[in-house]
Amino acid sequence: MEIKIYSTTSCPFCVAAKNLLSGKDLEYIEIDLTSDLELRLEMSTKYNCRTVPMIVINGEFIGGFDELNKLNAEGKLP
Repeated sequence: MEIKIYSTTSCPFCVAAKNLLSGKDLEYIEIDLTSDLELRLEMSTKYNCRTVPMIVINGEFIGGFDELNKLNAEGKLP
């Protein structure tokens, strides 16, 4: 399973998402958008999402922390 999290350093939901994944021993790749406004705009356009975290699992955009937490509650994360 490949998990990517597009995040910023000041985002509490980004921290919560990373903590949830780490607590389940799931590895993820973090892409920090804090100082890369060009990449943030590119990802916002690509995923039609203006907030972080933007979470992608196996190439599929799933949304942010709420969606990740819902997948976890439904037992859809290992």
